[in-house]
Order: sequence, then structure tokens, then C-alpha cells
Amino acid sequence: MNLSKETRALAAQAEEALFDIFKKIDETARLRTEQLLDVFREERVSESLFAPSTGYGYGDRGRDTIDRIAAKVFGAQAGFMRPSILSGTHALTIGLFGLLRPGDIMLSITGAPYDTLHGVIGISGEPGNGSLADFGIKYMQVELGSDGGIDLPTVGAALDQYKDKIRVVFLQRSKGYQNRKTLTVAEIGEAAAFVKQNAGWNPYVVLDNCYGEFTEEKEPCACGVDLMIGSLIKNPGGGLADCGGYLVGTEQAVALAANRLTCPGVGLEVGASLGQNRNLLRGLFYAPHTTAQALRTAHLAAYMFQHLGYAVNPTPFERRSDIIQTVQLEQGEALVEFCRGIQSASPVDAYVSPEPWDMPGYDDPVVMAAGAFVGGSSIELSADGPMRPPYLAFLQGGLTYESARLGIMAAAERCGAKK
Repeated sequence: MNLSKETRALAAQAEEALFDIFKKIDETARLRTEQLLDVFREERVSESLFAPSTGYGYGDRGRDTIDRIAAKVFGAQAGFMRPSILSGTHALTIGLFGLLRPGDIMLSITGAPYDTLHGVIGISGEPGNGSLADFGIKYMQVELGSDGGIDLPTVGAALDQYKDKIRVVFLQRSKGYQNRKTLTVAEIGEAAAFVKQNAGWNPYVVLDNCYGEFTEEKEPCACGVDLMIGSLIKNPGGGLADCGGYLVGTEQAVALAANRLTCPGVGLEVGASLGQNRNLLRGLFYAPHTTAQALRTAHLAAYMFQHLGYAVNPTPFERRSDIIQTVQLEQGEALVEFCRGIQSASPVDAYVSPEPWDMPGYDDPVVMAAGAFVGGSSIELSADGPMRPPYLAFLQGGLTYESARLGIMAAAERCGAKK
């Protein structure tokens, strides 16, 4: 690649400065890999589990084993991990429709959720399209506090006012298209405990865990979350799952979600694996290592772009609870150039020049760099952002640090120092 000596030197400087951070990332990956292998051994993973099923999928041992592994790896009572789940938004839709009933309130305590969930809830979109609002389910939200954390006093006031009408208390771990901090497992656990202590009717605590898996030593299900949801073309698929999503949590919450995955009375008993069991298990095996590669990439990007004068979040030496890095580019042209730099170092479609377009489910045109082996995969190096001030680039992923490093350098070359 045609990269300047100055850019290469800046990347080397960043790696030297980030040595201790990288070491800690690798320690977490080693721990999570050991935990995962213990589960694989306990569940007797073998070649026979890779056999595909068709039709109803009755008796698919591999599928059922993967469901149990998903629960154990994430510290939950029960769960399922299925290739038939199309995206993280689809997985969240399954969970929310499984738990909520007409007249219930869904209370988000991390402000507005990710853009693609707005139509599911009924915040946006045409009435009558099948949203939660169409079924008489109300939505309320509590904004994050001035420090970026959960505003527990305001949450407590909402619980006290609406009481058992609140059936789901919803949290989003990652920032979505907001420039806020990501919640740590400890913060999520504190919020879950607060809800349980202050709500005598025991509402479900539901977490959008996308981008956060394997970044810490444990997952939020170990800290009181009733239903945790994510996508397999993000962290837990390890870059090898072709599609899919997961829902894990308490037995009751998972059973209700399973009835929405298929239908009541059937639940998890059906669902052909269609030859995807091998990819799901292999991707899960790779997930701690691949997530570590993505975390290294995020720290490198933060260091380099802060050095070039841009505002970054998180900052280079902050510990992370997800793989997303934002770079505030201030101008739409700079955001497009950032994405073009990332695209130019991709293994797939490196020759393509990203342009903003009206993506389904988003309120503004979005520019996206996504030279991935799996369409839409954001554990592979990708970058995107809505075309609205302050023109934030949301960077995530990196199957290998070595290749992602080149992408960061290419983006830095295109953007240059902030003027």
C-alpha cells in the first residue's frame, strides 16, 4: 500500500504507547478462550454435531448443543443461537415481542435505542406496520445522566410512577449512533440490581449486547440481566458465522422468546440448521481472539486520530466494553473520505468508493465502508456514519489486527491532520 513514512511512523508510535493496553486485551482473550473451551469439552463437541438438518429439523443434536453452549458461555440459564435470525434488530424484535403484551410499557433507561429499532417499537414508521405500538405497547425512555451513566434516581421515579405496567426495562450496551460512552458489565449489573430491588413485580431486564461480547471477563447475564441479545455477524460469530443471532437469559424469558422465534407450543424443538452448525461453533471458538483483534484496532485508531487533532471516543487509553470507536470528523466530506480509506484496505471490494445513501431503517443518509466476506459483518473492519453533524465515523471490527492496521493508516492518510 502507498502509505507515507510519517503515517507508518505514527502507527508504530501508537503501538509502543499502547503496549500495556494490548497486553491486557490479550489476557482477557486468553481467559475467555479457556472458559469457552471448558464449555465445548463439557458439551462434548464432536464432528457428528456438524451434520446438517432440513425441514423441521427434529432431533438436530448440533443445534440443541449450540443452544446449550450459548447459554453457558454467556453465563445464562438458557438460550438459543440460530442461523435463522437475520440480524441484531431481528433478534431484539424476537425478544421484545416475546416478552411484551398489550397495555405493557417498555422503558428504555439508556435513552433512545439504535435507529433500526425505532420502527420495531413504533417511534417511527407508518402506523399499522406491525410495530409494538400497533399492539398497544407503550414506549418510554429515561435519558442518560450528565456523566454518561444510567440515571438511577429517574429510573426509580419511573418505576414508582408506572409500577407493574412496566414489563420490560431495556438497556443498550453500546452507543449506537450516539457519541456516548459504552456501559460496562459492572454498570449494567448495578442497573439490573436497582430495578429488581425497586420493582416488586419483577420486570424483565433486557439488554442489547451487540458489539460488547468477549470484551470483558464476564457477560451481563451473570449480573442479573433476564434476556441478553446479539448478532452473530458481530463479536460472537468470530467472523466465521455467515448469519444468525442469539438470545440468552433466564429460562422463563428465553422460553417466551422461543415462542416468538417459532410459535407457541413448538419453541426450540424445530429449526433446521441447514449445515450452519460448523460455522456457528467455529465462529464462537474464534470469538475471543477476533474480538481482541478488533479492540486493538480501536485503540490504534483512537491514538492516531487523536494525534491528528480529531476528537475520539473512547480516548486511546480508556478501557473498553465494546469494539466501537468514534472519530468526530466535523465535515461530511471528511466522513466520506474516512470510509473510503477503510474500504481501500479491505480484502473484498477494495476498489469500491463508498457513497452516502438512504439505508432502510435509518433517519439520515449513511455512508458505509464494508469490504467484508460476510455481508454487513461488523466484526470485520468496517466504518459507517450518518450524514449529520458532527459527522461521526463509527469504526468497528478487524478480523486480523495486521490488516485492520493498514485500514486505519489508509483512513488517516485520506483525512490528514485536522485543519
